[in-house]
Amino acid sequence: MRVLGIDPGLQITGYGLIDGVGDAARLIEGGVLRFQRSAGGNARSISERLDELDRDFGDLLERLAPDVVGVEELFSHYRHPSTAIVMGHARGVILLRTRRAGLPLVELRPTMVKKSLTGNGHASKEQMQLAVQARFALPEPPRPADVADALAIALAASLRSPGVPAVSPR
Repeated sequence: MRVLGIDPGLQITGYGLIDGVGDAARLIEGGVLRFQRSAGGNARSISERLDELDRDFGDLLERLAPDVVGVEELFSHYRHPSTAIVMGHARGVILLRTRRAGLPLVELRPTMVKKSLTGNGHASKEQMQLAVQARFALPEPPRPADVADALAIALAASLRSPGVPAVSPR
């Protein structure tokens, strides 16, 4: 079973593809979708970046051919509430594209993803990068952190995908 984990954003969207379930999963590919700036170097409008995300994510689904897509549920940090709004726009594109592709979708709370990989639901970005590095025996932590987050999402989603027996996180 090929599981694509997505860490949505409108500057950078991380993705990670694994094959298999839980501890038996192996890393296929990880990376980021970066959204272009305007000719003057400024961030483009949200609608332009959403359009680019739609195209790029559609191409990614076609190229990687996952069986399941995992994505973080929406969350908001009290110091940065507008981040949740922007992330919500990106998630909407991901959810719609996934639905149109006819793929099962697994939505996961960020704290559950962190706990399933590190044992700590409030693990830092660095802890997540080190945990993903160790889990896949990588020579260095995945960078940027969005890649590690996406791979952690894929691992957690593999345990909660349709047709997979319920397994409690480590």
